[in-house]
Amino acid sequence: MEKVDILSLDLDELTEALIALGEKKFRAKQIFQWLHVKRVFDFDKMTDISIQLRSALKEKFCINGLFIQKKLESAIDNTVKYLYRLSDGNFVETVLMEYNYGYSICVSTQVGCKMGCNFCASTIAGYVRDLAASEILMQIYEAERDSGRRVSGVVLMGIGEPLDNFDNVMKFLALLSHKDGNDMSLRHVSLSTCGIVPRIYELADRKLQLTLSVSLHCADNDGRSKIMPVNRKYDISSLMEACRYYIDKTGRRITFEYAVIDSVNSSAADADKLAALLRGMNCHVNLIPVNKVRERNYHTVRSGVAEFAKQLGRRGINATVRRTLGSDIEAACGQLRRDAAEQNRKNGGADT
Repeated sequence: MEKVDILSLDLDELTEALIALGEKKFRAKQIFQWLHVKRVFDFDKMTDISIQLRSALKEKFCINGLFIQKKLESAIDNTVKYLYRLSDGNFVETVLMEYNYGYSICVSTQVGCKMGCNFCASTIAGYVRDLAASEILMQIYEAERDSGRRVSGVVLMGIGEPLDNFDNVMKFLALLSHKDGNDMSLRHVSLSTCGIVPRIYELADRKLQLTLSVSLHCADNDGRSKIMPVNRKYDISSLMEACRYYIDKTGRRITFEYAVIDSVNSSAADADKLAALLRGMNCHVNLIPVNKVRERNYHTVRSGVAEFAKQLGRRGINATVRRTLGSDIEAACGQLRRDAAEQNRKNGGADT
């Protein structure tokens, strides 16, 4: 019999499972807090639970852990990049970042990515599978355990498209914010999407109060379709309509991510088009120097990003340049996983 991933169960689901085992309802809350507050991932160490129940838990449930395969620490700004090995031998990446207000963590939601954005390293090695809610959550728990730092903000912007793994991501958010568990306000969570329009509507209807970050990167359909294949299915017009719905439904400002790429989307004409597209929306533009990817020939001159921000400002659009963290360890996601996956394939392992 396949064991149940207990770390992916919300409190109601865990309560139902415990009652089915003949246990009292309060036992579920005890176990839930062992997992999500005390961060104990060995049933034998849950000392206020009977030996008989611990034995039953081991028989019925598993705790979906992950392991640090590689860890890179920046000498510049204390950024830490983790390469995690999952229980099936696949790999994902997580980045822990220090800010003035505390620590934020960028987590992955899939092994690989289907979206095919040309400037992104995560998509090159291909999509393998979705992550379970527990595997997303454990990226935080393990980083906190290893670093001794408490995370105060979460960004779903690592490997994978969060809205392509919608159900597991929603379960993760519910677990992350549960009052009897980690109890993080979703106002401290940012979810990034390349623009899967139907899921933006679903997310809006949930009114979760998280920050939605939309990877735009080009303000016209021809240009965006060349670098972001998702635009061929959900064009800019339908994407903007969904974004306006999200703003109206949640009252939250949207962040538009825009990777400034030399000779692709960085001209004054591009600034005109972007300003015209976003004018009047409750939004912010986050300009990003494009990350170096071995297989791609895209470039960004840092001064060009600053100039593009000035051009948007002159056109009435609020824009800032994203602070670059972990530049000495290539902290952007994708490269480490691909190297590890390639080595694993040579050795006959997973991540194929």
